[in-house]
Amino acid sequence: MPVIDSQYNPPFLFRNGHISTIYPNLLRKVKDISQKRERIELDDGDFIDLDWSHGSAKHSKKLTVIIHGLEGNGQRQYILGLARHLNHNGWDSAAVNLRNCSGEVNRLYKSYNAGASEDLDHIINHILSIYDYSSITICGFSLGGNLLLKYLGEGRVLPSEVKNAVAVSVPCDLYDSLSEINKPKNYIYQQRFIKNLKAKLYDRQIQFSEVLDKSDIKACTSLIDIDNLYTSKAHGYEDAMDYYSKCSSKQFLKAIQIPTLILNAKNDSFLGNQCYPIDEAEKNPSIFLEMPDYGGHVGFYLPDKTYYNERRTLEFFEKHIS
Repeated sequence: MPVIDSQYNPPFLFRNGHISTIYPNLLRKVKDISQKRERIELDDGDFIDLDWSHGSAKHSKKLTVIIHGLEGNGQRQYILGLARHLNHNGWDSAAVNLRNCSGEVNRLYKSYNAGASEDLDHIINHILSIYDYSSITICGFSLGGNLLLKYLGEGRVLPSEVKNAVAVSVPCDLYDSLSEINKPKNYIYQQRFIKNLKAKLYDRQIQFSEVLDKSDIKACTSLIDIDNLYTSKAHGYEDAMDYYSKCSSKQFLKAIQIPTLILNAKNDSFLGNQCYPIDEAEKNPSIFLEMPDYGGHVGFYLPDKTYYNERRTLEFFEKHIS
C-alpha cells in the first residue's frame, strides 16, 4: 500500500517529540485494569510470563498479544493503555514479558533480543493449543515491533487464527536506530538504557560468572558495547553488527502476507531515515505505513484516557479481522 495519511493532531505542547516520549513514561498512570500472570515453559528449559487481561465479553473469541520494547515489561503504561482500550471493546489481551523482563532472572544465559521470533512463535502456538480464540492479532512496540515484523516475514506458515498486526515506533533498521540514539539529542535516553541493561547484566553475572565477568560489564559505555559483549554472543551472533544485520526487520517486510500497520512518527528521535520503510510499503499491499508528523517514541498523546496509537490499533484490528 502507499503511505497512508495520518489524522493524528495532538495539543501544541505534544508536538515536541521529547515531551511526547517522556510524558507517558513519567506521568501517565493506567490503573483501571487487572492482569493475571501465566508462566509458559519453553522447549529449551526456560520460561516466559504472560500477563492476561480480559474483555467485557464473558468468553471473548478475540485476543491481542502485546510485545513491549527495550527494557520494558507487561506493566509499562503503553502496554496497559492498549490492553485497557482493547478490553473495553471486547478483546482479551496477553502482554508478553520477554525473557528476563518479568522481574525474575531467567534460567538460561540467553535473554531477549530484537530478533527472537522463535519465542513469539512458541507463545502463539501455546495460546492456540490451550485457548479457544478464533482471531488473534499482535501489537509490538519499538524492539517488540521489530521482533513482530521479523516473525511475520520470515516465511513461516502462520496459524489461520493470526489475522493482522500493528507495529508502533519500530526501529526497522537496528543499526540506523542505534546510530540515532547515540546522537547528543538522545544522551539522557541512552544513559538510562545503558544503566538498566548493565544492572540486569550484573544480576546475570551472579548466575553465570563463568561466562560473564564484572569488569567486562563495567567497561561497557554504550549500547553497542553491551550488544558486542552480551546480546550478540548469548544469542549466537558473531558480534553486534552481525546481530543488527540479521535481525533488522526491514529486510523481512517484503514477505509479510497479512495486513500489518507500521506507525512511526516523523519526530521520533530514536529512528533514522532507514527506519521509515516507504519503498517496502509501496511494493507490498499487506503493509500499511503511517507516519504522523508528531508522536515521538511510543508517545501519541491525546487528552483523554486513550492515546492515538491505541485507537488506531483497535480500528486497524477490527477493519482487517476477516
